[in-house]
Amino acid sequence: MNKFKILVVLLFACIAFMAFKPQEDPTLKLALLKYGGGGDWYSNPTALPNLARFCNSNLGTDFDTETETVEVGSADLFNHPFVHMTGHGNVVFNDSEAENLRTYLIGGGFLHIDDNFGMDPFVRPAMKKVFPEAEFIELPFSHEIYKQKYTFSNGLPKIHKHEDKPPQGFGIIFEGRLVCFYSYECDLGDGWEDQEVHNDPPDLRRKALEMGANIIQYAFTQ
Repeated sequence: MNKFKILVVLLFACIAFMAFKPQEDPTLKLALLKYGGGGDWYSNPTALPNLARFCNSNLGTDFDTETETVEVGSADLFNHPFVHMTGHGNVVFNDSEAENLRTYLIGGGFLHIDDNFGMDPFVRPAMKKVFPEAEFIELPFSHEIYKQKYTFSNGLPKIHKHEDKPPQGFGIIFEGRLVCFYSYECDLGDGWEDQEVHNDPPDLRRKALEMGANIIQYAFTQ
Protein backbone atom coordinates (compact mmCIF):
# COMPACT_ATOMS: atom_id res chain seq x y z
CA MET A 1 0.00 0.00 0.00
CA ASN A 2 1.52 3.34 -1.01
CA LYS A 3 1.82 6.35 1.29
CA PHE A 4 -1.23 8.08 -0.22
CA LYS A 5 -3.45 5.07 0.39
CA ILE A 6 -2.18 4.76 3.95
CA LEU A 7 -3.04 8.41 4.61
CA VAL A 8 -6.52 7.94 3.13
CA VAL A 9 -7.15 4.86 5.30
CA LEU A 10 -6.05 6.75 8.41
CA LEU A 11 -8.26 9.70 7.48
CA PHE A 12 -11.31 7.47 7.03
CA ALA A 13 -10.57 5.75 10.36
CA CYS A 14 -10.55 9.13 12.14
CA ILE A 15 -13.77 10.22 10.42
CA ALA A 16 -15.46 6.92 11.24
CA PHE A 17 -14.56 7.37 14.93
CA MET A 18 -16.17 10.81 14.86
CA ALA A 19 -19.47 9.31 13.65
CA PHE A 20 -19.81 7.28 16.85
CA LYS A 21 -18.46 9.97 19.19
CA PRO A 22 -20.93 12.77 19.98
CA GLN A 23 -19.71 16.23 18.98
CA GLU A 24 -21.08 19.64 19.94
CA ASP A 25 -22.01 20.18 16.30
CA PRO A 26 -22.35 17.16 13.98
CA THR A 27 -19.75 17.43 11.25
CA LEU A 28 -20.11 14.13 9.41
CA LYS A 29 -22.66 13.88 6.62
CA LEU A 30 -23.89 10.86 4.70
CA ALA A 31 -23.36 11.55 1.01
CA LEU A 32 -25.41 10.91 -2.13
CA LEU A 33 -23.42 10.08 -5.25
CA LYS A 34 -24.12 12.17 -8.34
CA TYR A 35 -23.26 10.38 -11.58
CA GLY A 36 -23.64 10.95 -15.32
CA GLY A 37 -25.64 9.10 -17.94
CA GLY A 38 -29.06 10.58 -17.34
CA GLY A 39 -30.16 8.32 -14.50
CA ASP A 40 -32.07 9.92 -11.63
CA TRP A 41 -29.31 9.87 -9.04
CA TYR A 42 -31.37 12.39 -7.03
CA SER A 43 -34.34 10.08 -6.36
CA ASN A 44 -35.51 9.43 -2.78
CA PRO A 45 -34.53 12.87 -1.42
CA THR A 46 -35.80 12.18 2.12
CA ALA A 47 -34.12 8.77 2.42
CA LEU A 48 -30.65 9.62 3.72
CA PRO A 49 -31.81 12.31 6.20
CA ASN A 50 -34.23 9.79 7.71
CA LEU A 51 -31.54 7.11 7.86
CA ALA A 52 -29.19 9.56 9.59
CA ARG A 53 -31.86 10.32 12.20
CA PHE A 54 -32.56 6.62 12.74
CA CYS A 55 -28.86 5.84 13.20
CA ASN A 56 -28.42 8.76 15.61
CA SER A 57 -31.33 7.46 17.71
CA ASN A 58 -30.51 3.75 17.57
CA LEU A 59 -26.77 3.41 16.99
CA GLY A 60 -25.58 6.43 18.94
CA THR A 61 -24.03 8.03 15.86
CA ASP A 62 -23.74 11.76 15.44
CA PHE A 63 -24.56 12.37 11.78
CA ASP A 64 -25.69 15.69 10.43
CA THR A 65 -29.24 15.13 9.18
CA GLU A 66 -28.58 17.40 6.21
CA THR A 67 -26.90 15.08 3.73
CA GLU A 68 -24.52 16.14 0.99
CA THR A 69 -24.31 15.48 -2.75
CA VAL A 70 -20.90 14.52 -4.11
CA GLU A 71 -19.85 13.93 -7.71
CA VAL A 72 -18.05 10.73 -8.69
CA GLY A 73 -14.97 12.54 -9.94
CA SER A 74 -14.74 15.12 -7.17
CA ALA A 75 -12.04 15.33 -4.49
CA ASP A 76 -14.92 15.96 -2.06
CA LEU A 77 -15.66 12.23 -2.28
CA PHE A 78 -12.80 11.67 0.17
CA ASN A 79 -14.57 13.74 2.84
CA HIS A 80 -17.23 11.05 3.18
CA PRO A 81 -16.41 7.53 4.35
CA PHE A 82 -19.93 6.39 3.36
CA VAL A 83 -21.56 7.20 0.02
CA HIS A 84 -25.01 6.09 -1.15
CA MET A 85 -25.95 5.64 -4.80
CA THR A 86 -29.43 5.06 -6.22
CA GLY A 87 -31.61 5.61 -9.27
CA HIS A 88 -33.76 3.95 -11.92
CA GLY A 89 -31.76 4.31 -15.12
CA ASN A 90 -28.48 4.82 -16.88
CA VAL A 91 -25.15 5.14 -15.08
CA VAL A 92 -21.96 6.33 -16.78
CA PHE A 93 -18.51 6.83 -15.27
CA ASN A 94 -15.81 8.35 -17.47
CA ASP A 95 -12.23 7.16 -17.06
CA SER A 96 -11.20 9.78 -14.51
CA GLU A 97 -14.38 9.27 -12.47
CA ALA A 98 -13.86 5.51 -12.42
CA GLU A 99 -10.28 5.99 -11.26
CA ASN A 100 -11.33 8.47 -8.57
CA LEU A 101 -14.00 6.12 -7.23
CA ARG A 102 -11.55 3.22 -7.28
CA THR A 103 -8.98 5.21 -5.30
CA TYR A 104 -11.67 6.24 -2.82
CA LEU A 105 -12.86 2.67 -2.27
CA ILE A 106 -9.41 1.09 -2.11
CA GLY A 107 -8.35 3.81 0.31
CA GLY A 108 -11.05 2.96 2.85
CA GLY A 109 -14.30 4.45 1.51
CA PHE A 110 -17.55 2.51 1.26
CA LEU A 111 -20.23 2.62 -1.44
CA HIS A 112 -23.79 1.43 -0.97
CA ILE A 113 -25.71 1.03 -4.23
CA ASP A 114 -29.47 0.64 -3.92
CA ASP A 115 -31.31 -0.32 -7.10
CA ASN A 116 -34.43 1.83 -7.14
CA PHE A 117 -35.63 -0.36 -10.05
CA GLY A 118 -34.15 -0.58 -13.52
CA MET A 119 -30.62 0.32 -12.48
CA ASP A 120 -29.09 -3.16 -12.63
CA PRO A 121 -28.16 -3.36 -16.36
CA PHE A 122 -26.28 -0.07 -16.08
CA VAL A 123 -24.61 -0.17 -12.69
CA ARG A 124 -22.87 -3.49 -13.31
CA PRO A 125 -20.80 -2.35 -16.33
CA ALA A 126 -20.16 0.98 -14.60
CA MET A 127 -18.67 -0.77 -11.57
CA LYS A 128 -16.78 -3.18 -13.83
CA LYS A 129 -14.98 -0.11 -15.13
CA VAL A 130 -14.02 0.74 -11.54
CA PHE A 131 -12.93 -2.81 -10.65
CA PRO A 132 -12.21 -4.68 -13.89
CA GLU A 133 -10.57 -7.48 -11.92
CA ALA A 134 -13.55 -8.07 -9.61
CA GLU A 135 -17.13 -9.29 -9.88
CA PHE A 136 -20.22 -8.66 -7.81
CA ILE A 137 -20.70 -11.73 -5.64
CA GLU A 138 -23.85 -12.55 -3.73
CA LEU A 139 -23.20 -12.36 0.00
CA PRO A 140 -24.41 -15.30 2.08
CA PHE A 141 -27.07 -14.71 4.73
CA SER A 142 -24.36 -15.48 7.29
CA HIS A 143 -22.37 -12.37 6.28
CA GLU A 144 -21.67 -9.89 9.08
CA ILE A 145 -23.58 -7.10 7.31
CA TYR A 146 -26.78 -8.98 8.19
CA LYS A 147 -25.70 -9.47 11.82
CA GLN A 148 -24.93 -6.02 13.14
CA LYS A 149 -27.27 -4.42 15.71
CA TYR A 150 -30.18 -5.98 13.85
CA THR A 151 -30.28 -9.58 12.66
CA PHE A 152 -31.59 -10.44 9.20
CA SER A 153 -31.36 -14.21 9.09
CA ASN A 154 -32.78 -14.35 5.56
CA GLY A 155 -30.80 -11.49 4.13
CA LEU A 156 -32.28 -8.28 2.79
CA PRO A 157 -35.93 -7.44 3.53
CA LYS A 158 -38.25 -7.08 0.54
CA ILE A 159 -39.50 -3.48 0.63
CA HIS A 160 -41.10 -3.05 -2.80
CA LYS A 161 -42.43 -5.71 -5.16
CA HIS A 162 -40.86 -4.55 -8.45
CA GLU A 163 -40.54 -7.74 -10.53
CA ASP A 164 -41.35 -9.85 -7.48
CA LYS A 165 -37.87 -11.39 -7.46
CA PRO A 166 -36.24 -12.21 -4.13
CA PRO A 167 -34.01 -9.44 -2.80
CA GLN A 168 -30.29 -10.04 -3.12
CA GLY A 169 -27.25 -8.42 -1.56
CA PHE A 170 -24.14 -8.34 -3.73
CA GLY A 171 -20.67 -7.13 -2.86
CA ILE A 172 -17.36 -6.18 -4.40
CA ILE A 173 -14.49 -7.40 -2.24
CA PHE A 174 -11.01 -5.96 -2.69
CA GLU A 175 -8.09 -7.48 -0.81
CA GLY A 176 -10.44 -9.07 1.71
CA ARG A 177 -12.51 -5.95 2.42
CA LEU A 178 -16.07 -5.31 1.30
CA VAL A 179 -15.81 -1.97 -0.50
CA CYS A 180 -19.24 -1.90 -2.16
CA PHE A 181 -22.58 -3.35 -1.11
CA TYR A 182 -25.32 -3.55 -3.74
CA SER A 183 -28.93 -4.12 -2.65
CA TYR A 184 -30.98 -5.47 -5.57
CA GLU A 185 -34.75 -6.08 -5.87
CA CYS A 186 -35.16 -4.67 -2.40
CA ASP A 187 -35.43 -0.88 -2.60
CA LEU A 188 -34.23 0.04 0.87
CA GLY A 189 -34.18 3.74 -0.04
CA ASP A 190 -37.91 3.82 -0.69
CA GLY A 191 -38.41 2.38 2.78
CA TRP A 192 -36.22 5.12 4.26
CA GLU A 193 -38.30 7.89 2.70
CA ASP A 194 -40.97 9.89 4.54
CA GLN A 195 -44.08 7.86 5.33
CA GLU A 196 -46.30 9.89 2.99
CA VAL A 197 -44.03 9.36 -0.01
CA HIS A 198 -44.68 5.63 -0.44
CA ASN A 199 -47.08 4.94 2.43
CA ASP A 200 -45.32 1.71 3.36
CA PRO A 201 -46.53 -0.05 6.52
CA PRO A 202 -44.60 1.06 9.62
CA ASP A 203 -43.11 -2.41 10.18
CA LEU A 204 -41.76 -2.48 6.62
CA ARG A 205 -40.25 0.99 6.96
CA ARG A 206 -38.70 -0.11 10.24
CA LYS A 207 -37.08 -3.14 8.59
CA ALA A 208 -35.68 -0.94 5.83
CA LEU A 209 -34.20 1.50 8.35
CA GLU A 210 -32.79 -1.32 10.49
CA MET A 211 -31.06 -2.85 7.47
CA GLY A 212 -29.77 0.59 6.53
CA ALA A 213 -28.39 0.97 10.05
CA ASN A 214 -26.67 -2.40 9.70
CA ILE A 215 -24.99 -1.24 6.49
CA ILE A 216 -23.84 1.96 8.21
CA GLN A 217 -22.55 0.11 11.26
CA TYR A 218 -20.72 -2.44 9.13
CA ALA A 219 -19.19 0.21 6.88
CA PHE A 220 -17.87 2.25 9.80
CA THR A 221 -16.54 -0.63 11.90
CA GLN A 222 -15.31 -3.36 9.51
